[in-house]
This record gives sequence, structure tokens and C-alpha cells, in this order.
Amino acid sequence: MTGTLHTRIGRREFEVKRPEKELFPQDGLSKADLVEHYRRVAPRMLPELRGRPLMLERMPDGIEGDRFFQKEISAYFPDWIHRASVPKEDGEVTHVLCEDTATLAYLAGQACITLHRWLSRADRPRNPDRLVFDLDPPRHDFEPVRRAARQLYELLGELELHAGLMTTGSRGLHVVVPLNRHADVDDVLAFAREVAEVLTARHPETLTTEFYKDARKGRLYLDVARNGYAQTAVVPYAVRTKPGAPVAVPLAWGDLDSPELNARRWTVTDLGDRLDKDPWEGLARHRHGLTEPARRLRSLRRKDGA
Repeated sequence: MTGTLHTRIGRREFEVKRPEKELFPQDGLSKADLVEHYRRVAPRMLPELRGRPLMLERMPDGIEGDRFFQKEISAYFPDWIHRASVPKEDGEVTHVLCEDTATLAYLAGQACITLHRWLSRADRPRNPDRLVFDLDPPRHDFEPVRRAARQLYELLGELELHAGLMTTGSRGLHVVVPLNRHADVDDVLAFAREVAEVLTARHPETLTTEFYKDARKGRLYLDVARNGYAQTAVVPYAVRTKPGAPVAVPLAWGDLDSPELNARRWTVTDLGDRLDKDPWEGLARHRHGLTEPARRLRSLRRKDGA
């Protein structure tokens, strides 16, 4: 395959230039393979994308070349791709919105390997409908991640909050709480920090909220910074820019018991049965406000002496 791949998806037509270009040279995976992956996962991925401003992680020369992170939509992107302008400190920025399979495939053809999404939708950018905890291990040992996920799940249960679990395709896990879009992003971030503080106070030998690596002293980092305004998190089923082409994959909480589980367990060429059933089915129906969970959290802090 050389030159240009003419692609039609639904009513949309576009060209993928240099489809034979190997984006993952060690694995023999080309740009055409990336396009095919995103076409395949689109039914599961699009509900997690629609309406959300995106940051595009692009590597035109593959994962061994340079990368850049793109927020502002390129002028040459076709006009059928949806876009939205959202405020920033000194003006506004116009992001891509991915509303359909054709857009997913087009972005892959632009060597956008990984999609990172806002936790809010473009119509109300200061009101997230997701809260994310990023469990970032100090080393490649996955057992601390597994343990921290269970501990966080227990605490969220005490707060009567439902949550989904996902491999990041990189190092750790994400724990995702659905929100009802009533709380301002600053309040969401403050709540996430307080949850992390309570959990680290319970497990000070193994967990930390220290930003600087030198201060973590081998403990797992509970990262909540992704909940700030205009911050992003990797999208479920996105490919990561790592050897092997690992994929971020939603999990059921019971998957934590699998001895084979790790952050890069599933890849573009080995998704197994992960598309057969959605582990997050019904999660969005449990959209939480934060008033009552915040009250419960304050009560727990008093009880724990935190």
C-alpha cells in the first residue's frame, strides 16, 4: 500500500496520505492500521467523546519521532468536522469535537495516535460531568496500583459515589466518577483533592499527593490535577504512544482480581473480547452532585481525625 488511501465512511470521504507509514515500527503497525483500529472501536468510543473538546497527541513520524499536542483545530481540517470554541485565560481556543466515526478515522489519518478529552462538554465547559483519579505508580510494579484502586473504591463507596475503572495504556489506572454538571470545575477539583487527602491519610506509607517525585519516596501518587479547568484525560479505547500500541480499556471492578491485569494489558492487535460488552454500561445513569458526598467526606475526616 503506497501513496494515498481513499476512505469513505457514511457520507464522508477523505484521503489518508502515506497509509503505509509505520507509526509503531517495532510492531509493524501503520497509519492504515491505526485508522482501522479507530473504526473498529468507534461504537464504544464515541459515547465517551461526543460534545467534548479534544487535545490531539500527534506523531507524524511515528512513536520514534517528534510529538506535538494540538488544541486549536487545524485550518485545513474538513468543514464537516465539528468544532467548539471555549474560553481560555487570554481569549479562546477552538477545539475539535469528535461526533462520528469519520472524524475518528480522519484524525487517525492525521497521525493523531492518542485522543485526550476534557472532563466537561463544550456547551458548559466549567461544569464537568466526569471526575478522574489517576493512580500513578512509582515503579512498574502493578500491585500498588491494584491495591490503591481497591482502597479508593472502598472510600468512594462510603461517599455513596459510583465509579468506573480503566487501564490507561501507560502506567496506571483511572477511576472515573460521573457527575451531574451542577458543580463548578474549581469545586470539583477541590473535592477530588480532599478525597485524595483522606485516602492518603488512611494509607500514608503507600499513597501520596506529593507533586514532586523526590518527595513521594516510593509511594503511589494520587493525581487529581486532571480535574482542573481545560485539563484532559485519555479517552477510553485510545491508543497510547508506547511500544506494542497499548490501548486504554474500561474495566469491571472484578477485573482487578485478574493476575494478568496491568496498565498495558490490551493492545491494538490484542483487544480480545473487550469490545463485546461495555463494563461502564449504566454508569452515566449515576450522575452525582457533590453536595452530599462533600458532607459525608467532612464527616469521615472528623471520624478519621484527618
